[in-house]
Amino acid sequence: MTEDRSSLTYRDAGVDIDAGNEMVRRIKPHVRSTMRKGADGEIGGFGGVFDLKAAGFSDPVLVAANDGVGTKVKIAIETGLHATIGIDLVAMCVNDLIVQGAEPLFFLDYYATGHLDPAEGEAIVKGIAEGCKLAGCALLGGETAEMPGLYAKGDYDLAGFAVGAAERDQLLPKSAALETGDMILGLASSGAHSNGYSLVRRIVERSGAAYDAPAPFDETRSLAEALIEPTRIYVKPLLSAIRQSAGIKALAHITGGGFVENIPRVLLDHLAANIDLPAIAPPPVFGWLKQVGDVADAEMLRTFNCGIGMIVVVAEADAATASAILQAEGETVVPLGRLRPRRDAAVTFNGEVAFR
Repeated sequence: MTEDRSSLTYRDAGVDIDAGNEMVRRIKPHVRSTMRKGADGEIGGFGGVFDLKAAGFSDPVLVAANDGVGTKVKIAIETGLHATIGIDLVAMCVNDLIVQGAEPLFFLDYYATGHLDPAEGEAIVKGIAEGCKLAGCALLGGETAEMPGLYAKGDYDLAGFAVGAAERDQLLPKSAALETGDMILGLASSGAHSNGYSLVRRIVERSGAAYDAPAPFDETRSLAEALIEPTRIYVKPLLSAIRQSAGIKALAHITGGGFVENIPRVLLDHLAANIDLPAIAPPPVFGWLKQVGDVADAEMLRTFNCGIGMIVVVAEADAATASAILQAEGETVVPLGRLRPRRDAAVTFNGEVAFR
């Protein structure tokens, strides 16, 4: 006796190839909008091609970085605010390239979801394309994976991969040039960027505040809109400063781990960063997180950027020039301290941050 069983399809298993094709159709204009010298192909092939010679490099060194946006993506999922999470994805990668003096050339994304919604996917990729334009790099390709059973319906995750290049003699940090007395400048952040969001979400839960209610620290926006503020992309201002010979010796992207974990990554063992905390004017979101979560100052400084998203190290004689160039490019520049001889900790602090 033959068992009567219907024929199964990939769609029956939860994967919709037609939806994938529709998403590709939707995102093509956004991808095309990011094209730059060296990258002028169309998506749809098996790999992207970039021409370093066409991009104008003579003796380039390639620099690569990859990252994600962590649990900040959960706020996008829970609120339906998908438009800017792609900017965060690009920012977390390209900001890591520029700290090595590298110009971001191209970007690739990985978007994995339990159920592919072409409109949602388009919104995410449109944000990625916007981030690429802010960084001056091409969105060269990517991968969309529909994986029912691995992700719950409605859930998704993102990963980004960026490749940049620098002329060999412009690579950072210039470790041998770092010395006691060098100035430490800070570039203001736009908020929490893409770090510490597991703690952020826990604090929101403790507060009882609704994501669609006005933010307690900014009544002009909902809490979700304030918390999803995208990571600032520092690439173009810093490239301008590097190319105008502003004397930049080292850069540090302040991500997870805050000042304590990130600044030592660019310092020699005999040097320490001495930071004047009262110089920082943290955005109000940090004061709210600290108060509602009863978060200690040390924990704030190790978890969040607290208002400074990038560190710039220059000689004292170059500090005014570097500051002027960066300010002309739209950055808020804060004199934060100096390099000192290391006696114990690689980062030391004076005073306290005035959280409000």
